[in-house]
Amino acid sequence: MKLTQEQRPILIAAIVAASLLLLSGASFRLTAAYLDRPGDSAPLPRGTLTKALAMDLNGWEGRDKPVEESVVEAADCDDCVSRTYTRRGESVLLWIAYGVRARDLMPHRPEVCYPGAGWTLDDSRPIEVPLGGAQPLDCQVYKFSRAGFGSGDMVVLNYYIVDGQYSPDVSLLRSKASRGTSAVHYMAQVQIVTSAGGRGNPDAAEESVRAFAADSAKAIRGMMPDALANPAAKAAEPGSAGQPAGAGA
Repeated sequence: MKLTQEQRPILIAAIVAASLLLLSGASFRLTAAYLDRPGDSAPLPRGTLTKALAMDLNGWEGRDKPVEESVVEAADCDDCVSRTYTRRGESVLLWIAYGVRARDLMPHRPEVCYPGAGWTLDDSRPIEVPLGGAQPLDCQVYKFSRAGFGSGDMVVLNYYIVDGQYSPDVSLLRSKASRGTSAVHYMAQVQIVTSAGGRGNPDAAEESVRAFAADSAKAIRGMMPDALANPAAKAAEPGSAGQPAGAGA
């Protein structure tokens, strides 16, 4: 399914916003520097995640959305996925940024990057996405709006996977720093974005990103290095391993 004229500029803007490098405050920089100590990292060759992630996810049909190399470099990630998924008239953009240097990936937070690209943050709150028999996936959902050219409403669902643990924000990384756990083997940021656009209904847009998060969580988690090394590991389930559920950034 092709994106509508109204959806296309908003989804493109989402990718651009995700690539902005903006730091926010001295305490954030100190945390990022502390987490920058080299450790037993798990780098992935460029293109690994795109090849590994199925084009069909529980009825959602995917189409790769290539990004310029300069955008990938600005996003400071080692590997990434940029893909639109559609199902029964719903359309979302999936952006996954993967890396082994936490200080490079931490700055790219929706509440910083999207306003930097001209969007106004209207709402932000933690949510739980049910995952069947597994514990729910803790995420952060953001609602943005923009006036003028490319105006509209946009909903972003965001969460992180850090060494097999889930977190709705960067609180898990800050927790590692406060405990003196400086080495991060890998970190993946998952953003699911859609436009309220023609529907003019942010609540309906939120339902779309929630639904896709539930339908894609298992496949995304299964691409991570520790899951590939030990697919039967129960510690990989969302909500496990002592993550600070719903903690603020």
